Amino acid sequence: MMQEEVKRHRVASETAAAQSHVNTSPSTRSLRHPATTLRGCRRVLILGKTGSGKTTLARELSAVLKVPHVELDALYFGPNFSTTPLGLLRERTSAAIAGDRWVTDGNKSAVRDVVWPRADTVIWLDYPWVVCIWRLGKRAIGRASVLKSEAAQGNGNFGFALQLITGAKAVLRALRSHMGQRHEYPRMFALPENQHFAVVRLRSPRATRRWLVRAVDGDPGRDAEV
Repeated sequence: MMQEEVKRHRVASETAAAQSHVNTSPSTRSLRHPATTLRGCRRVLILGKTGSGKTTLARELSAVLKVPHVELDALYFGPNFSTTPLGLLRERTSAAIAGDRWVTDGNKSAVRDVVWPRADTVIWLDYPWVVCIWRLGKRAIGRASVLKSEAAQGNGNFGFALQLITGAKAVLRALRSHMGQRHEYPRMFALPENQHFAVVRLRSPRATRRWLVRAVDGDPGRDAEV
């Protein structure tokens, strides 16, 4: 049912998306060189597997560039892990990215046709799966520790149990998406409707840190590790 609703929304938005498409010409895209500098990159989309650090990097970039950070998960998840209805999620996302400059992170296919036409730059965190699993494990242990402490103080253990389940689901999702993204994203970036993207593919946290320093400084004399 959700897939059918997504398709209906996608068809309805195709005309609007085509009208709002920005920086679509090859000549405009060629003016952006995000592997070496973020100059000219106005709407940055960060993609990657669960646990790759998309949100952390997005926050850093938004602070450095002094532009809004749009966290798609924050628009999707509510209190106690509740989720936003699809129609409302798409409305919130459209409103959040209506500005001329922003950094956003997330892989949600339900709003891909909303976000991708507006973005002009993609930073793809294509890390080995062991990196993401390690980070997810650390994240789950940290959150579970806090919730366990709260439960010991008489605040109940529902949140603790739910966090364990959520952590396990995140690990499974990361494993499932690892090879899928490596096959899917290059194919999608090659589509005519996505030719406006300038793409940087970063294969390790170390490469990302080096890239961030280089891109923020705008030093064109070094090559990014892609």
